[in-house]
Amino acid sequence: MKEYRKMAAVMLASFCLACSEPASPVTETPAPETPAAEVTPSPSAVPEETVSVEAGIAAISKYGNIILTVQPATMMELGFEPGDLVRVTIGETSIEMPVGTEYSDVESGEPVCTFKYSSSAQEEQVVLAVNAGNMTGAFGIAEKEKIQEDPGYVWNWNEGFDENVSVLVEMSEKQGYAEEYLMHQVAAKRTDNREDYPDLSDEEYANFRAVSTTGMGKETLFRSSSPVNPAINRNREADNALLNAGVRTVMNMADSEQAMKAFEDYLNTSYSHCDVIALDMEMDFFAETFTQKLADGYRWLASHEGPYLIHCKEGKDRTGFSVGILECLMGASADEIVEDYMKTYENFYGVEHGSQQYDQIASGNIEKSLARAFGIESIHDADLQKCAEAYLKQIGLSDDEINALKENLSKEVL
Repeated sequence: MKEYRKMAAVMLASFCLACSEPASPVTETPAPETPAAEVTPSPSAVPEETVSVEAGIAAISKYGNIILTVQPATMMELGFEPGDLVRVTIGETSIEMPVGTEYSDVESGEPVCTFKYSSSAQEEQVVLAVNAGNMTGAFGIAEKEKIQEDPGYVWNWNEGFDENVSVLVEMSEKQGYAEEYLMHQVAAKRTDNREDYPDLSDEEYANFRAVSTTGMGKETLFRSSSPVNPAINRNREADNALLNAGVRTVMNMADSEQAMKAFEDYLNTSYSHCDVIALDMEMDFFAETFTQKLADGYRWLASHEGPYLIHCKEGKDRTGFSVGILECLMGASADEIVEDYMKTYENFYGVEHGSQQYDQIASGNIEKSLARAFGIESIHDADLQKCAEAYLKQIGLSDDEINALKENLSKEVL
């Protein structure tokens, strides 16, 4: 990953230099063994620099990300690099997407071919993903089935696909996404070392904060990274903040109950004494399974006493969306919602309020996701409270449940 980041830094430096000159004219489920990737020279009719790679599927992750058998190093040797646009074909379906290094290199709901380091596999991987979505579903190659055995799910191939399925990655436009990629990379500065954030409080480092938008009770609802999952090294700070805030009820969007209780020292956490619903939610905000579990989470808040905490792993995507819906419900403005959402990017990545990167991230993520959920063009010229109420009814909440939720969130818990 350092190699890719170094490449991004070089690209960014070149980009900034050009701008300064005067204007001129995802627990993975392994699939059965597949053949190693084949490098296929492009046909002679195609421009000489165009290349393609044919690979198998090594695994499909919990959230539907597709891990290929080809390695990033192989693709880079051929000339593929972050900022390129590629066309990926599986079966009869082709999807164009950029090459990047993070899922967040594209807007919410958009596809990306990433060169990523997997800490669980301890290797660099080529991963096809949809930011806050399901790439396996986008290609229609398999369906996920919930099972009792670890890891709790299995992917079943759809008709016409099996373990020998071939994935073709072709260059579509060299550096066709370069400017957009670089804009996203400016924000990609998060580390998991506490000492790298000397100017942040423990709460800010843990992305823990009260939701204080219009209509919300004072210190009634909190949001955070995970207080129990050590993956990003913020769990202890988040757990201490939870204790200090007096949180009673938790909506855990990331884990199953089994996975949650299996984290090291779980029973020694303050978190373990709260009323927790473990929802084990997807990353696709618009999948039926996601909205069903979201409704269950909101019912949990409506039927339990606060203060409340909503979290996923980082407290960014799933948490940002679910909190955004509640902020709309309680009467917050679009500007308030964006400002709260972007606090995570300020804390994690040092994105400056009001910068071009700030506006781009907001418009491509929380603004876009809420607008799609509500079926509107923009959250800046809509009655968001009515939109949220309609959305909650659409995902299955009754009027009584919505009223109970609003009443609980408006209380100032002493």
